[in-house]
Amino acid sequence: MAVRRRVVVHGRVQGVFFRQSTQRMASSVGVSGWVRNRNDGAVEAVFEGDAGAVDRMVAWARQGPRRADVDRVEVSEEEPQGESGFRVR
Repeated sequence: MAVRRRVVVHGRVQGVFFRQSTQRMASSVGVSGWVRNRNDGAVEAVFEGDAGAVDRMVAWARQGPRRADVDRVEVSEEEPQGESGFRVR
């Protein structure tokens, strides 16, 4: 059963390859969705797919890539939309 979660990651998360690393990780675990930088300095992403794989992505977002410094992550549940592939916006 597919699930969908939106995450907003706060901290030093722009300019540290967060979006590209998220895309690479999501593709490797089979999660669909997207990731983008926000004007407020946060990174926002939607993860959709198998519950275990989505949980893995949410856990990964709490750490981010090596150069990131994550302060907090907001997670909200959404209805699956049938996303396919993972893209950087």
